[in-house]
Amino acid sequence: MIKSLFSKKPKPSRYASDTPSASEENSIKNSAVYGNNLDLFSLQNAGVSVTEQTAMQVSAVYACVSLIGGAISSMPLPVYQRTSDGRKKVDNDVWWLLNEQPNPMYSAAVFWESMVGSLLLHGDAFARIIRSGSSGIIGFEWIHSNRVTVRSSAEGLVYIVQPNVFPFKPEEQKTIAAMDMIHIAGPGFNGLRGMSQIRYVLRNSAGIAIAADQYSAAFFENGARPDFAVELAGSPTPEQQEMMRKSWMERYQGIGRAHTPALLTNGAKVHELTLNAEDSQLLTTRQFQVEDICRIFGTPPFMVGHTQTTTSWGSGVESMGIGFVKYTLARHLTKIEQELNRKIWPYTKKYLVEFNTAGLERGDYKTRQEGYRVGIGRAGEPGWLTVNEVRRIENMPPVEGGDLLNTGTTNDPTTAQAAGA
Repeated sequence: MIKSLFSKKPKPSRYASDTPSASEENSIKNSAVYGNNLDLFSLQNAGVSVTEQTAMQVSAVYACVSLIGGAISSMPLPVYQRTSDGRKKVDNDVWWLLNEQPNPMYSAAVFWESMVGSLLLHGDAFARIIRSGSSGIIGFEWIHSNRVTVRSSAEGLVYIVQPNVFPFKPEEQKTIAAMDMIHIAGPGFNGLRGMSQIRYVLRNSAGIAIAADQYSAAFFENGARPDFAVELAGSPTPEQQEMMRKSWMERYQGIGRAHTPALLTNGAKVHELTLNAEDSQLLTTRQFQVEDICRIFGTPPFMVGHTQTTTSWGSGVESMGIGFVKYTLARHLTKIEQELNRKIWPYTKKYLVEFNTAGLERGDYKTRQEGYRVGIGRAGEPGWLTVNEVRRIENMPPVEGGDLLNTGTTNDPTTAQAAGA
């Protein structure tokens, strides 16, 4: 019964940036929807179509994409200025665009969730940099990966963006230079595009998961009963057989009639033909697909509600948060930061942006207090944090005298003033 999930072999695939075949171009032209709702390559595996929409119907895929996207979209992205002794936070117009509102259409959180979703599912994330002469950068516009074609030219990469409507005329396409396009590529970058997860790794895992979900739904739709045959005494006519079949389905099919006792007359017998869900390993298959999909996104299963396995990241909230940032988010954060820095300030190294991951890595209240005591200085030990720096971390207003650093000397007036504050 479960063998049907694995009955079809995957077809050879290509990079998403390669020229589509004639059949693929025809499918694009014949599509009734374009833009955000069109997946250029609707691939089949395990007998089902795997697109962005169908992949997101798999709970594990949805959970992983929303978890990573939500975590990144909730992180502050401050602007720093490099100085001779390090760096310092500065007020910059770009901060508002990256943290609050990239354009009047949507908030920064929606922008970053959309960007990360494109990166995780399609292998690339695109956003147009909106510039206005002397005003510099005035906004960012997220562009769905399916609308972008990347080409190489003597000046570098060129991005051809198709309108968000279909059909469209060739002259309605926009050509955007590399300096005006934020392009975050995923693994397998071939110089133009990253590898599409939907066309590669998710094609198998999501395809099997979708097939298993569909099979499970059909299984319970039929009353969670295995396939069986009813043996009738004598030699009933075809009309009598069909009448018996329809009568049985009307009485016993569906979840609401799952436990209705069957009444057999005239020597009729029921013969079970297939195994139940446990014996056919349907549940085991579905559990494995959750782990396989989490492996693709680098997400620990326990963070998407799959608690069948244990984690080696520790048991505390702080340990799990640090592990999530280090092993799941860091690879995405670094790419985003580097792309923003080289495109927003292409002619200067004075400014930079960097995600603040402290919110995800912070421990519980007791652990934080113990760390602050060490940072401020205790038992005659010098400190490396001031009182106001600690209060700023906890989103509290500064206090008078709280900017003095504890030197560790008890008779030092600096220490006395800090302690009195």
